[in-house]
Parts: sequence; structure tokens; C-alpha cells
Amino acid sequence: MACPKDYGTDEERRAYINSHMSELHPVMKKLRELMETHPRGFLISSPNTAMILSNVLQLAGVKKCIEVGVFTGYSSLAWALSIPEDGKVVACDISTEFTDIGKPFWKEAGVDHKIDLRIAPAVDTLQSLIDAGESGTFDFIYVDGDKLNADVIYELSLKLLRTNGIIAFDNSFMHGHLLKPEEKDERQDVSVIRKLNVKIQQDSRVTAVMLDVADGVYVCGKN
Repeated sequence: MACPKDYGTDEERRAYINSHMSELHPVMKKLRELMETHPRGFLISSPNTAMILSNVLQLAGVKKCIEVGVFTGYSSLAWALSIPEDGKVVACDISTEFTDIGKPFWKEAGVDHKIDLRIAPAVDTLQSLIDAGESGTFDFIYVDGDKLNADVIYELSLKLLRTNGIIAFDNSFMHGHLLKPEEKDERQDVSVIRKLNVKIQQDSRVTAVMLDVADGVYVCGKN
């Protein structure tokens, strides 16, 4: 007789996972501790997400990255720490209000020279990279902002990525909304990501897997 599968509750699994993760880089830990007292600290990427994707970057030999939605620069810091000395992270945000919090941490970690902060709508920045002839040259793109333009960002990202490059969308569960049937008066950002998730799953241009980490991370490899 087969043994019944009991994987524990979500809370039990997450607690166990968190207690068995390697230590964060000291500067990442310092920035995370600062954000614990910030009114919008809940927006920072989870340490699990940062650790998993940092491992992917190192294993894949990633050098050129893009991040959409920098906030206080926690993820940008993670990517910059994971790439070679001559690598770069094009960090896209629309305001310096929160990025100014993270910049001193980039400097403290000795990776500020790798991070190219672009203050402009992400769609404009991505298009400017394409116009500059950088299509097919990026290894990794992380999308954690501008949900309303997620489909456009996805298409531009596929142009910028090399074959076998990786695009990762954070918040693929949209705080649990997408784990439930579509609502009659669904928020526009939720609706956009719901449609994009379906599109990605059916898109022959990528090989995709959604990770049950934090609020869901959809990791797509460009075929």
C-alpha cells in the first residue's frame, strides 16, 4: 500500500525552508533589516526569491541583467553580487524616492559600478536598449514592477534576451488573487497578470515553470 502524501501545511513548509537557507550577504541582510521598519517594506523581494535566482545567475554564468521595478535596490544588489566584475545590471524605476535608500548599500557592497540605474518608464528604457542595438545580448531579466505593462515588457524582454536567457516575473500569484477564479470586477493589474500567465504557459518561444516561492515566481527560459 502506498504511503499517504503529507507535505505539511504551507506555514510549516515555509518555516522549515526559511530555517534551512544559507546566510544572506551581510549588506543584503542589513538592507533587509532596515526595510523591516519601513512602511512599504512588504514590497521588498523575499530572501528565498533572491537566493534561488542568485544561484541561477551564477550557475548560468550571467553577465548582463535587467531589473524592472527597483524599489530600494535589494534585488539589484543580489544580482550585482552574483555576476562577474565586468557584468552589469540595468535597473529600471520611475522614481528615486526609494532607490536612494538602496544606493548606499550598493556602494557598501562594492557593486555600485555594476548597476546602471535608469529613471524612466521601463517600457521606454527597454525600447531604448533595443534601439541601441542590444537585442539578444541580455542573459537575465527580472520583472517586479509596472504590472499594467507586463505584457509589453514580456515582449520587449524576449527581444533583448539571448537564446537560453531567462526572464523571471515576481508576484505571479498576485497576492493569492490568481489562485482563485476570475472575479467580476477584478483589478486591472490582476487581470493583466492572469492573462500573461496563460500566455506564457502557451508560448512556444519559452520553456516556463512557476515556482511556489513567496508570491509566485514565473521563470521562463527563451528557446
